Amino acid sequence: MSSHRLTLAKLFTAQLFSGAGIASGYAVGGLLAEQITGRTAMAGFAQMSVILGAGLVAYPLATLAGRYGRRTALTLGFGTGTLGAGVVLVGVAVGFLPLFMLGMMLCGSSTAAGLQARYAASDTADPQRPGRAMSIVIWATTVGSVLGPNFTEPGSRLGDFLGINPLSGPYLISMGCFALAALAAFSLGSVRRTAAEAPTPATGTAPAAAQASPTQATRPSLGESLRYLLSRPVARYAVITVITGQMIMTNVMVMTPVHMDHQHFDLTAVGIVVSIHIMGMYVFSPVFGWMSDRWGPRTVITVGMVVYAVTIVLGIYDSLLPTSNFLILNTALFLLGVGWSMFLIGGSSLLVKSVDERMRVPLQGVSDSAMNLGGALMAAFAGTLLNAGGFFLINAAAAVVLLVNILFAVLANRRPQSPAEAEETIPATVR
Repeated sequence: MSSHRLTLAKLFTAQLFSGAGIASGYAVGGLLAEQITGRTAMAGFAQMSVILGAGLVAYPLATLAGRYGRRTALTLGFGTGTLGAGVVLVGVAVGFLPLFMLGMMLCGSSTAAGLQARYAASDTADPQRPGRAMSIVIWATTVGSVLGPNFTEPGSRLGDFLGINPLSGPYLISMGCFALAALAAFSLGSVRRTAAEAPTPATGTAPAAAQASPTQATRPSLGESLRYLLSRPVARYAVITVITGQMIMTNVMVMTPVHMDHQHFDLTAVGIVVSIHIMGMYVFSPVFGWMSDRWGPRTVITVGMVVYAVTIVLGIYDSLLPTSNFLILNTALFLLGVGWSMFLIGGSSLLVKSVDERMRVPLQGVSDSAMNLGGALMAAFAGTLLNAGGFFLINAAAAVVLLVNILFAVLANRRPQSPAEAEETIPATVR
């Protein structure tokens, strides 16, 4: 097996376990927060803590990857998630909300590591065809994530058997899955490729500076990275796409289990809807990766806009019914996942192709950090929105975010701003 395929196999394994761990506790996190506090608004803050944790750790993990390689960063990321699941269990056991929230934030480290894994896959792929490599690793999450929510009911019974809060039982499964993901990441070899390590066109060999440890000069600062990003409309739009895709998905998803609970659906029904949603997030990712490499990332993003628009319309329609319709909810949440996948793969591929290699790793960290912080912002207000205007207002807020993405798309498509950005507009068939 080639080193590239072996790396993909290990990343695939890590993602499978990580996806199962994240999804196992996803459906009950908001319910636990509501149970501890007695307030529906706090349900959104529980999921916000996970996303906020992912946002806060994403850039440091990218910095760590730039200095010491992806293996170190991913192992630490999944290991921190393992610790977080344990802290969640303790927080629920003592009924102390700040400790519970801290555990949820630490669980977010596994989310950040899982997102970074897609870029680890692209490190060993053709820089002009990153979509398929990333999508294979993203697709790995499908199996774990679809199975994960279905551990909700068995996990609840396990918690009851062990004499702990039944709703915290799924986090026992999360802890084991994150630990297995950390072991898979630890088995990785070197998958790091930076500008300093890349062959020079003239000699085909790495420059002398690259053969030594990278110096500080080879690693752009956060400020330099942000200035570079702001000066390039296409790269900026790539990051905006990843951010808005996460915000739309998070806003609707974190409140769906609470909405269903208010509509008197049982945990089994909640688990089914979450599973179908997560299947939509990952199952078609190889197709979207192929589309991105074949027809360009912006084609994938545009189709994703249409999918998101249909999702929002279905969500609003369901909110206007006297009783929530299970089939409509399933369809809307499946399409919500599909739209997220198209925005993530299209936006990530566009970012890889529209920036130079020296800036690639730090901007990947900026993108992942910003997407999770944006999602955390939406989750923080989601409970309040649900209280104020029900599922209708949740979907209306998602529509506003989608309009923001469309605005930035128009700005990015005005004209190429650099040779690298101009190259991205060339059809894949002639590249």
